[in-house]
Amino acid sequence: MSDKAVDIRGIMDLLPHRYPFLLIDRLTEIVPNESAVGLKNVTINENFFQGHFPGAPVMPGVLIIEAMAQVSGALVVYSAGKELKGKLVYFMAIDQAKFRKPVLPGDTLRIHVKKQQNRGPVWKFQCEARVRDDLCSEAIVTAMITNGAK
Repeated sequence: MSDKAVDIRGIMDLLPHRYPFLLIDRLTEIVPNESAVGLKNVTINENFFQGHFPGAPVMPGVLIIEAMAQVSGALVVYSAGKELKGKLVYFMAIDQAKFRKPVLPGDTLRIHVKKQQNRGPVWKFQCEARVRDDLCSEAIVTAMITNGAK
């Protein structure tokens, strides 16, 4: 059973990211310790479209991966609750990344993350990014809970 949706204010309570690097707009589904679905509304106003690519705008794959990591991190923090106050979730690894279809202005990117394993502070997720029913990207993302940069 999924918990209720988390809006942008709730996401900003879960993650330290802010504009222009906060790359998710809403969590539409969240099952603590299991899975989440996040949305990114891709608009022509995104700063990266100025240079990627003029006349043929495409969302950079590295930012799709970052959006996957942000949905994964939000799931970790949501699942742990107050236990993570003052800590950060750092992106550790990306494996088996594949880019299948371009993500364009006007698309709604739907990011599905599912926990594969969790050992102590390290979490691993299977991630997919879709537009409508089309698989655009997939990867395995590993993250770690830390005390933050010193």
